[in-house]
Amino acid sequence: MRDDMKNRISETGSTGIGFGGILFIVFLVLKLTDVIDWRWIWVCSPLWIPFTVFIGATILIIMIMAALGILH
Repeated sequence: MRDDMKNRISETGSTGIGFGGILFIVFLVLKLTDVIDWRWIWVCSPLWIPFTVFIGATILIIMIMAALGILH
């Protein structure tokens, strides 16, 4: 692979499918093969991981800012 191609790949910051994506695929395969009898909302729940981490971090930052008196 050429050096400019390597640099372009490293600049994108893509890390691949990630843990949540892999977990979702595992749950999906298990659901479709009738190994688990979960509701679809729980099969898709690993896809919520980035969103819940973001919301949790935002709430934590707001609470810290309120405790320090930064927010009025």
